[in-house]
Amino acid sequence: MSVKLLTPRLGEGVEQVTVLTWLKKEGDPVKEYEPLVEVETDKVVTEIPSPSDGVLLKIFIQPNSPA
Repeated sequence: MSVKLLTPRLGEGVEQVTVLTWLKKEGDPVKEYEPLVEVETDKVVTEIPSPSDGVLLKIFIQPNSPA
């Protein structure tokens, strides 16, 4: 079963985030809560953790792209 990684609410008034860096590559194994991607808002840079154990199957949003 695949699980989509969605950007969590990062604060009131935050409407857009930009993907800075993927910390894993397609095909890499990941553990639940392991940092997976680094994103930036107008106020903060933060890491988004993996929602579950598994393998990163596909990256749809490339670095420096809005999410």
